[in-house]
Amino acid sequence: MSEDQSSGKRKSNPFTIIKDDSTDGHGGYGAGTISLENMSSVIVDPNEDRAFVDMGAMHARSEVERRVKFLPNKDEVPNGKLYWIVWVTVEKGENGPYYAGVAGSEIRVDRSIKRAYKSMPQHVTHMEKSLKGKIILEHMDDHSKKLLRDFLVDFNEEMWNNSTDELKEVLPE
Repeated sequence: MSEDQSSGKRKSNPFTIIKDDSTDGHGGYGAGTISLENMSSVIVDPNEDRAFVDMGAMHARSEVERRVKFLPNKDEVPNGKLYWIVWVTVEKGENGPYYAGVAGSEIRVDRSIKRAYKSMPQHVTHMEKSLKGKIILEHMDDHSKKLLRDFLVDFNEEMWNNSTDELKEVLPE
């Protein structure tokens, strides 16, 4: 027994990570929550011609989000550099794993004034849509889409090949 258990005190658990499917109908602890274990956040940086996984974005702590204050109005960050946080959900199909849901959310960062713009409702909506297997990338510029496509193919070509035609049409060669 740990010290907390022997003294009768209960350990507090302010943040629970649920590993298994919480929608199995048991109705107990964690019921009504969603699992994010199949989702990753990919940062697309068209300024530096790169894309990379940064799991910090799941908690608004990615490399590009740190040390800036976010403002809800894009006009307040007129010189902000464009970045995309792309929420990528992986599922397993009959041919193996594939990129099931992919949704890009815009952020603008101006390091010189330590200010940035992002629409939190849009980010939450895009995360949810990605989890539901939706592809939402039409609003991204062509250069950013190419960076994302190249990253997804390079990261795992088998998953790319197993992905839907819809994804491949939105992210053409």
